[in-house]
Amino acid sequence: MVVQICCAVDSSYFFRELKKLTNEPIIGYFYDPNIHPYSEFLLRFMEVKRDCKKLGIKVYAGEYDFNDWLNGAKGLENEPEKGKRCQYCFDFRMSETAEFAKKIGENKISTTLLMSPKKSHLQLVDSLKKICDEQNLEFIAPDFRKNGGTNAQFALARDLKVYHQNYCGCIYALCAQRKESEIFELMSPVNRQILPNSIEDKIRLYRKISKLEKKGVKFEILRDKFINYRLLSFVIKFDGIAQNSVVLFNSHFKLNFVKFMIPDKCHKFFSDKEQIKILNFKEFCKISNVKLKNFDEFAACPLSVKKELKIRKKIVGASSFSPIIIVDKIPRSKCEISANSKIYIDIREILVRKIYQK
Repeated sequence: MVVQICCAVDSSYFFRELKKLTNEPIIGYFYDPNIHPYSEFLLRFMEVKRDCKKLGIKVYAGEYDFNDWLNGAKGLENEPEKGKRCQYCFDFRMSETAEFAKKIGENKISTTLLMSPKKSHLQLVDSLKKICDEQNLEFIAPDFRKNGGTNAQFALARDLKVYHQNYCGCIYALCAQRKESEIFELMSPVNRQILPNSIEDKIRLYRKISKLEKKGVKFEILRDKFINYRLLSFVIKFDGIAQNSVVLFNSHFKLNFVKFMIPDKCHKFFSDKEQIKILNFKEFCKISNVKLKNFDEFAACPLSVKKELKIRKKIVGASSFSPIIIVDKIPRSKCEISANSKIYIDIREILVRKIYQK
C-alpha cells in the first residue's frame, strides 16, 4: 500500500494506527508540491524520514512540481479552507500518488491528510474514490481523528519531538491566515544568511535533534519568547549613486528615509539621525578581526548572526538597535538612506539537554 504523506505530525500517528488496522507493507510517498517555500518542503520531508525510519517504513519523495500545482490553482486563490482549492489540491496529489503506486506495482493507496483536523474527511474520500476509480486501484480512508484521535495525535507529536508547522503549506492559505501581517516564512535574505527562527534556522535545529537522538542524548524542546528582527529593504546612496553595502543584524530604522552630509572622506561616520553608524571595510575589519580579501568577498559571504551580534557589541553595546552599515569606502558626499525594518516579539523552539543528578 502506498500512503501519500503531508507532514510528520499527521504521519506519525496515522502510521502507528494504520499498522494496528492492517498487516500490509506500507510505502510512504512524500508528494506535496503545494508546500511553499521549498525550504519548508525540505524541512517537512526531513522530519517525515526521521520518524518513518523508526517505524521501518521506506519513504520516497515525489517531484516538487510547484509551478504545475500553481498553474492548476489559478482562479482558486481566494477559495476558503475546505473549498474548491483544497479539492483541487487533493486531486492533484492523489492522482500522482496513484501513478506512483502503479509504477511500483502496488494496487492500494491512502493519505495521511486524513489525520489533519483542518481538512475535510469527505473531500479526501471523494478524491481518493474518484482517482482510484480512474486508475483501477483500491483505497482505504480510516478516520483516526474520532474518539480523541486528534488530541492523541498532537500528544504523540510532542513526545516524538517532530516539527509542528503552523500552516498547511499552501501559499494562499498562509496569506489568508496572516491577512495584513508580514509573512516571514516567505522571506529569505539575498546573501543566504540564516536568520533567527527562519525555516533555514529550524532545519538546522531539527538536524541537531536528529543527531542527538542517534547518540541517545536526552533533551527537551522548549518554546521561548524573544525579540526578533528583519531587514525588509535597504539602499544607501552617496551623491545619488547606490552603494554595495552590508547592514548588521538588529539595525533598526524608525524612519524609512533619511539624508545627511558627510563632510569629508573618512573611515567611519556617525550620524545623529537614526543614530546611524557607517564604517568602511578597512575600519570594520580592524574592529571585528574578520580576515577577508576585499569588500566584495565580505558582501558575498555573510557572517553568522551570532558573529554580527558580537561585532555589534564591540561597536555600540549588546542591547543596541542602532543601524550599523558597512561600505567599501566613505567619500565626502550627500548620503541618502531608504530602509524598512521590523522588530517584533516572536516564539521559537530551543533545545535543552536534560541533566540528571544522582
